[in-house]
Amino acid sequence: MSIQVFGLPVSRGVAIGRAVLVASSRVDVAHYFVPAAQTRREIDRLRRARDAVAAELSALQRDLPPEAPTELSALLDVHLMLLHDEALAEAIAHWILERHYNAEWALSAQLEIIARQFDEMEDEYLRGRKADMEQVTERLLRALARDGQVPVPAVAAPARDFAGEDPLVLVANDIAPADMLQFKRSVFTGFVTDVGGKTSHTAIVARSMDIPAVVGAREASRLIRQDDWVVIDGDAGVVIVNPSPIVLEEYRFRQRQSELERARLNRLRHTPALTLDGETVELVANIELPSDAQGAVDAGAVGVGLFRTEFLFMNRGGVLPSEEEQFEAYRAVVQTMGGMPVTIRTVDIGADKPLERMSLQELRHEHSLNPALGLRAIRWSLAEPAMFRQQLRAILRASAYGKIKLLLPMVVHLREIRQTMELITRARQQLLDAGHSIGEVEVGAMIEVPAAVMVLPAFFRHFDFVSIGTNDLIQYTLAIDRADEQVAHLYDPWHPAVLKLIADTIACARRFGKGVSVCGEMAGDPAFTELLLGMGLRSFSMHPAQIAGIKQRVLRADTRKLQGALEKTLQSDDPQSCWNSLGARSDDALEASTLH
Repeated sequence: MSIQVFGLPVSRGVAIGRAVLVASSRVDVAHYFVPAAQTRREIDRLRRARDAVAAELSALQRDLPPEAPTELSALLDVHLMLLHDEALAEAIAHWILERHYNAEWALSAQLEIIARQFDEMEDEYLRGRKADMEQVTERLLRALARDGQVPVPAVAAPARDFAGEDPLVLVANDIAPADMLQFKRSVFTGFVTDVGGKTSHTAIVARSMDIPAVVGAREASRLIRQDDWVVIDGDAGVVIVNPSPIVLEEYRFRQRQSELERARLNRLRHTPALTLDGETVELVANIELPSDAQGAVDAGAVGVGLFRTEFLFMNRGGVLPSEEEQFEAYRAVVQTMGGMPVTIRTVDIGADKPLERMSLQELRHEHSLNPALGLRAIRWSLAEPAMFRQQLRAILRASAYGKIKLLLPMVVHLREIRQTMELITRARQQLLDAGHSIGEVEVGAMIEVPAAVMVLPAFFRHFDFVSIGTNDLIQYTLAIDRADEQVAHLYDPWHPAVLKLIADTIACARRFGKGVSVCGEMAGDPAFTELLLGMGLRSFSMHPAQIAGIKQRVLRADTRKLQGALEKTLQSDDPQSCWNSLGARSDDALEASTLH
């Protein structure tokens, strides 16, 4: 039976594939295909893991003290019975032999099917055995990790057929930002989550990968079954499960149209971003990892406007990257950009991006209080001065290889500025004393909190530029958790207060002769391109996949006309309707001339 699940559209396009259900605790399990010649080796890995876990459980049972309750020995018997269940072993082997899944993925896939079966049982005792199955699976996964993994083949994520099988989409309750990094090398062509908002980091990474995604779909992971055919409509925020042949063909046609549109926009890659009235606009890229820099160059970016360094600190088992490792990462980006400017933001840890190394007390604080208002971004860095000095030294060392700008996240207090400037001065002197070369580094601040906008003149006594992080600015202005789908409908970039804060920031920066850019999601949203141009913005930082679409709008824009419509829009109670009614958006009739 075909059903529809509704959520929030966060990354445009259409994905069609078979569903892979993954529990939140197992999102970071490796997902890759193995060549046909290696499937038997994967089954052997699984058999060795089973034997190792069986030996562990037998030893535990053998060494139980006499006073141990008899239920404990019975529980171990159940776990051993599950381990040696031939039907379970055959089902897992099927995923490996027929679908070419690696052992970890095959094990997780079969667990999701069994877990669903347990959930549907009427008997309460039998439903409770689901926990036993999960515990056995976790033990097997740990044993497989100890046994070692076959190297993941370097297969491009968007490819249509893997090992001769159908394309795949991932369905999960949630995906942590750190786990999303796995998707840059994954086999999934799209994903659906039960929770999340339009500007949650899950959504942001989806857009950076340019793959269709729907978040906040509530019951998706419960309604969709393993191996169901799924259509993800990233434009409408709809997930269609087991679509009819007619619906499937319609969406395949839309996929082909989308590919043609991408190819058409790709022709603008090397066209200078110049408005109709001759204004030069800088279109730069947001990146998460050094490997993303080449994609920025290929997309026609004229620099990196935001390097989110916190992703270098994630998925490391709590071990922070050394100064040398960070230096190599920053230098690699600078060299890849070939002389174009690179803006590196210091680590923005906290809120929805906690580190594994956080103490139990810190993690409890993260979950029991409001982490968005807690120890995050520059506050966290200043609370970890040794770590912060390492990062500052690594960034300053990389500046010898090209133009680097240093960006500080979530600055609010002047004392934070003074502390940070002292640390930068000290780090610079340490490097000079050690004989290192250092280039000229501009220092800027993220504008993410309304308080920062109100004291901008004081900021400009210390900073060379500012970058407006619209995602957090909207969150803090409207008091909305941007990752919470329950209040997602209240997240409004068109809110008069939000637009006034952005316009005031741009105007103040221009008045002081300082650089200003927007690096939040509004920069890559075509609905806001003309509005931001009208405000005087000339630097947009976005995901590389969005650059061509934004450039098309820039090429069609006349900033003189846009400025005329801006004042009425900012004074309106309904800015979005006012802006659209004034006809300030670009005329599609100009398309032919801009693409000529």
